[in-house]
Amino acid sequence: MSKTFLATLNPMLTLFLCMAIGYAVKRTGIVTREAASSLSRLETWVFCPALSFITMARYCTLSSLATHGFNVLLAGIAIALAVAIATPLSALFTRERSLRGIYKYALAFGNFGYLGDPIILALFGGEALAYYKLFTLPLTVMVYSWGFAVLVPETEQKGSVLKRLLNLPLMALLVGVAVGISGLGEHLPAFFVSTMDSLTGCMGPVAMLIAGITVASYGFRAMLTDKRVYVATLLRLFVLPAVIVAAVYGAKELINLVFDAGIGNAPLHLAFFAFAAPLGLNTVVFPEAYGGDPAPGASMAMISHTLCIVSIPLLYSLLTVIFGPMAL
Repeated sequence: MSKTFLATLNPMLTLFLCMAIGYAVKRTGIVTREAASSLSRLETWVFCPALSFITMARYCTLSSLATHGFNVLLAGIAIALAVAIATPLSALFTRERSLRGIYKYALAFGNFGYLGDPIILALFGGEALAYYKLFTLPLTVMVYSWGFAVLVPETEQKGSVLKRLLNLPLMALLVGVAVGISGLGEHLPAFFVSTMDSLTGCMGPVAMLIAGITVASYGFRAMLTDKRVYVATLLRLFVLPAVIVAAVYGAKELINLVFDAGIGNAPLHLAFFAFAAPLGLNTVVFPEAYGGDPAPGASMAMISHTLCIVSIPLLYSLLTVIFGPMAL
């Protein structure tokens, strides 16, 4: 258990240090708040698509899809449960409609992409990351549909759900899947693969720099005084991951019983990292863009990213004791 704890703690500390650096350079005036916006665009339009494409091009094959096809179904069950839990719980935090949307999003989604991807890559390698990206595909769809709907005021919601889903990170993932399945992934030019790998290495550190810069734009003391934020953070990091993993386990056993599918415990590990992740920055960016209150989201981002340094290694060590290490 201690070996698993330390192995998981190391990438968490690396990413947290990047967040602390982002906080420091903003507070000391080395960079401005606009730097976070520029880095966010690079993250969204360059680093994330590069990681999604090259991971799928390498490891997504017909055999891997057949082996792990049920993972997508289990992920769909998991996110449906998360939304079902988050919706009534959010009403207990506030009666204000716009603020309730922030709590809905915060309880339903963690930072499963910008934080989850580099952790999976550091702990288990590229093949595991490919399976994780497929697992989180239903979560990505929900973020761009239901998630954005609860954060954006109804009067400001423009374009169809399909249009929101046609974004570069998701398109890069799907193109990578097509390249991998076709076998073309084995024949990509070496310089192109090297470039994609270099861009991929930027994703985790830059995401945490953005988090640090964004959090530093708000009053530190004010972010520590809202008791509701602590309750939401504890639910986000401890309670909900346990509930989701238990539900995925139950669904997995039922599918094995009915279909004799032979699904192992890998989906439990993937579900843990997807749902035990701290809160991302959408609950800051969207309220700020549409005249809402970004302070609760900033508070949860800061507190949850700090506490997850301990919560993720601790809970994942416990998960491996109960279910064993992840086997693909």
